[in-house]
Amino acid sequence: MSEPMTNELGWMLDDVLKVPEARNAILLSADGMLRAHSAGIDRDDAERLAAGLSGLQSISRSTAEFCGPSTSPWRQTMIEFGHGYVFLVAAGEGAYLAVSTGVEVDMEAVTYRMHKLVDRLGKELSTPARPATGSRT
Repeated sequence: MSEPMTNELGWMLDDVLKVPEARNAILLSADGMLRAHSAGIDRDDAERLAAGLSGLQSISRSTAEFCGPSTSPWRQTMIEFGHGYVFLVAAGEGAYLAVSTGVEVDMEAVTYRMHKLVDRLGKELSTPARPATGSRT
């Protein structure tokens, strides 16, 4: 049985949302598990989006060779929609930070705040790989 998520880091994600047009923030693990979410998004939606964003990050990493050596590390993905953007950045070993925004957002300001939050939280945002499941023999 897994422990319920307490969203202890949620209040820190709200800091990124001080940029005008920033909407929601989610902290997720590489395997798509929700670690924290901002106040403006409920847990069910945040969990669903965390799973999708994990896949997005994986797809982004798999296309590294399109712009250079395939060993080049993935750093950030941005998606543009008619009504806004989604920014996804590396946030430590096995952790990612995603922020949704409106179309009029200052992109530089939101990514700057995202990277500052990652720097400030440091090891708090690191997510170790989950142990393998299965029976012991």
